[in-house]
Amino acid sequence: MPSHQPSGRPSGQRDHDIVLFGATGFTGGLTAEYLLRHGPAGLRWALAGRNAEKLEAVRSRLAAIDPAAADLPLLHADATDAASLADVAASTRVVITTVGPYLEHGEPLVAACAEAGTDYVDLTGEPEFVDRMYLAHHATAERTGARIVHACGFDSIPHDLGALYTVQQLAASGPVRVRGVVRSGGTFSGGTFHSALGQFSRARQMRAAMQERRRVEPRPEGRRSRAIGGKPHRDDVLGYWLVPLPTIDPFVVARSGAALASYGPDFGYSHYAGTKTLRYAVGGVVGAGLVFGAAQVPPLRSFLLRKVPQGEGPDERRRSKSWFHVDFIGEGDGRTVHTRVSGGDPGYDETAKMLAESALSLALDDNPPSAGQVTTAQAMGDNLIARLQAAGIRFEVVD
Repeated sequence: MPSHQPSGRPSGQRDHDIVLFGATGFTGGLTAEYLLRHGPAGLRWALAGRNAEKLEAVRSRLAAIDPAAADLPLLHADATDAASLADVAASTRVVITTVGPYLEHGEPLVAACAEAGTDYVDLTGEPEFVDRMYLAHHATAERTGARIVHACGFDSIPHDLGALYTVQQLAASGPVRVRGVVRSGGTFSGGTFHSALGQFSRARQMRAAMQERRRVEPRPEGRRSRAIGGKPHRDDVLGYWLVPLPTIDPFVVARSGAALASYGPDFGYSHYAGTKTLRYAVGGVVGAGLVFGAAQVPPLRSFLLRKVPQGEGPDERRRSKSWFHVDFIGEGDGRTVHTRVSGGDPGYDETAKMLAESALSLALDDNPPSAGQVTTAQAMGDNLIARLQAAGIRFEVVD
């Protein structure tokens, strides 16, 4: 049986194991299909949203895949209606939400889950949102036993669990340095693009939230864990040109390193995109700079947001051609280990898989005790790695 029991209504008395909020969106719909196809027999799950007609359309589409889905419960939940979110949180063991941008829409549901002792997973890659949720709701979730687990998609599962896997393979007793190098081919998510532009336009507020969190968040005693910034350079081990990635991933990995003593007395993680040629590396730096600059100018930001709509995505044929690799180089005790996490379409199919398996792990697995705002490595660790391996995402040591 799971070691975690939500407070409030006991686990066995809750109506649902998992409630999915946001199934009417593109990634939410893929997550619903994954739960339908891969959830275990007897899984009690439901769909939640504010538009009953759209929810019924999703349920009808699912029923065309499996007639049993015709009986899926539909729950009313509106991000602007705190009472509806409290009702949903109290009815289930785990809530999945794909409703973003999270800085704009996410806090009321986090608050409801923290108060109800209900586990929570999302797809956010927004550092400011994660830091503000820690400041506002971590203490409540610790008290009630809720596990608030952000970044359960491509941000940041391959990187967080990949770093954990690398540390385990290295098995060093002294200081450890890990660098993660991302390569992918595929279409990025419109929701991710909207979230990224929003964060780029709020650089000052993002720094302020990070600094405020650092002031109050306890540090591990006798150890340290940190995200280490890097510079563009050529990696002699991998043979790629590396460009630092300004994402949430290194901060998530560093928090796992702070929470888990197995990362050693002095852990550092650096995060990069990898390209085969210098020309592409330079282009990546210039492109990121242009997007960051455009995000500071409201008319340009609005133009870009209109060009890349949310809630839509590529068809199955295009997604089937997409892929990702994250290579990790771990160094410690005079040894080096090269590992890799890889899979298919990162922006949609694999993200939906990671999100659903995260929720299934929280609901069904015997995970290590944890509460409050926690990372995937801290909350689920080896159980989630095993689930993702069984679902086709590869974790491997590279010779």
